[in-house]
Amino acid sequence: MEKIDTGPDNGPEFQRYRTLYEMLLEAIPSSVLLIDQDLRIVSVNRNFLEKNRRTLPDTIGRRLDEVFPAIIIDQMGFAGRIRQVFEKNFHIKGERMTYRAPGIPLRIYYYSILPFSWKGVVELAMLLMEDVTEQVRLSEEVRRVERHLASVVESAQDIVLSTDMEGRILTWNTAAERLSGFTLYEVREQNFFDLCAGDDLGEMENVFANLRAGRNAQMAEWDLKTKDGGRVPVSWIFSPMKDHLSQTAGVVAVGRDLTERRKFEAQLLQSQKLAALGVMAGGIAHEIRNPLAVCSSAAQFIMEPDISQEFRQECAHKIHAGVQRASMIIENLLRFARPSVKTDPKEINLTRLLEETLSLVTNQARIQKIELHSQLAPEPICINGMEGLLQQTFLNLLLNAIKAMPDGGVLGIDLGKTESEAWVSISDTGHGIAPGDLNNIFDPFYTTAPAGQGSGLGLSICYSIVKQHFGTITVDSEERQGSKFTVRLPIREAEAA
Repeated sequence: MEKIDTGPDNGPEFQRYRTLYEMLLEAIPSSVLLIDQDLRIVSVNRNFLEKNRRTLPDTIGRRLDEVFPAIIIDQMGFAGRIRQVFEKNFHIKGERMTYRAPGIPLRIYYYSILPFSWKGVVELAMLLMEDVTEQVRLSEEVRRVERHLASVVESAQDIVLSTDMEGRILTWNTAAERLSGFTLYEVREQNFFDLCAGDDLGEMENVFANLRAGRNAQMAEWDLKTKDGGRVPVSWIFSPMKDHLSQTAGVVAVGRDLTERRKFEAQLLQSQKLAALGVMAGGIAHEIRNPLAVCSSAAQFIMEPDISQEFRQECAHKIHAGVQRASMIIENLLRFARPSVKTDPKEINLTRLLEETLSLVTNQARIQKIELHSQLAPEPICINGMEGLLQQTFLNLLLNAIKAMPDGGVLGIDLGKTESEAWVSISDTGHGIAPGDLNNIFDPFYTTAPAGQGSGLGLSICYSIVKQHFGTITVDSEERQGSKFTVRLPIREAEAA
C-alpha cells in the first residue's frame, strides 16, 4: 500500500486525510494493526480492541509478542513474514489463524500482511485480520448436515434417487444399486424411464409433467429393470425438488420393493380362497344333506315289501321333492358363481322395470297388510344391463323385505340418479339385521332363517349380479328398526352426457 503524498505533515490537507484514514479504519469490519520494523504496534482500529478486550494505551507501542500469545507468533512465523514485507515490499496472502485471547472464546481469522509504503520505501506493515469464526462454524454445520443426509439416504432400505426435470438420473443410492445391479456410474445421465419396465410411457411422462406444473407428489407402480434382465416390482413416490428460490429444479423418487408384499398378498389370496371354499363346501354339504337324508329314508321305506300303495306314493313324492330341492340349491349356486352366460347388455328403462317388479309382489304385500310407498322418477332412467338378472335382484330384495315384516309394515322403493349413476333403495320397517350379521349377509350360505326355510344364497346372488353390472349394493339396518338396501348402477354414457 503506497502512502499518499499530502504535502507537509502538519498542513490542513494532511490532517484531512489523516481524519479520513482514521474513519476508514474504524469503519472496516476487520481488525487492522500497523506494525513498524521493530514489530511494535503503532496504530490499531476499534474492531481489534473490542474483539480482544484491549485498550488503546495498552496496545499502542507494544511489541507484537506482548499483544499476541508467543505460540501464535511462533506458529504463524509473524516475525519472519513481517520482515519479508519490509525487505521485499510485497504482501503476504491470507492464511488461516486460530486465536484465543485471554478470557475470550476461540476465534478463527484469515490474516494478510500488506506493505505500507512512502516513496517506494516500506515504513509500516499492515496486519489485516478478518474474523471468519461464524462462517467456519456454519460451513462445518452445513457439512455435518450434508454428511448426515447422505448417510440417511445411503442407509435407507428403499430406493432413493433424483433426476432433473427431463428425467435424467443425478443421484442413485446404495439400495438402488443393490436391487437393480447398476452402479451410479452406469446410470448417471440416463433417462429414468429407460430403467422402468412399465408398458405405458405416456403415464410416466404424465407424472413428470404434473411435477413440472407444480403439482404435489405423484404415485405409481412400475417395475424396475435389473442388470441381469429381470424385473423388480416397485411402488414409487415422486416429489418435486426445490431450489433456493423455491422453484422446481428436479425430482426426488423413493421406491419400495414390492416383491415380498406381492408374495404375501398371493399367499393371503390363496388362504382366502381356501377359506371361502371351506365355507362353501360346508354350506353345500349342510344344504344338500337334508334333502338327501329325506330321500334316503323314503327309498328305504319303498324297498319294504309290506307297505301300502298310498305310503309308497308318499315316499316317492318325498324323494321327488328332495331331488328338486337339491337341484334348486345347485342351480342357485351356479347363478352365484356365474350369474349369466349372456354378456351382451341392452338398454334398460329402470323406471319401467321397477314398476313391473312391484306388480309381482303387490298382492302378497296386501295379504300381509304391508303398505307400499314408491317414489319413482317420472322420466325414464336408462342403464345398460341384463333385464332378467336385474329384475331377479330387485324381486329378491322386495321379497326379503316382505318376509322381514310378518305382522305388517311399510315397504318403500325409491329411484333416483346423479350425473354418473342411478340408485334404487328398498326399505322396510321389519325386524332389522343384528350388527353381528351385517358383515356376513352377502356371504354364500349365510342365513338367519330357520332351518329348511332358506339356502343363504339369495343376497349372494344379488351381490354377484350387481357386481357384474359394475355397480354396488349396500345396506343400512338397525334391529327392530328395519333395513334399507341401496343398489347403485352406472347410467348409460349417452344419458350421462
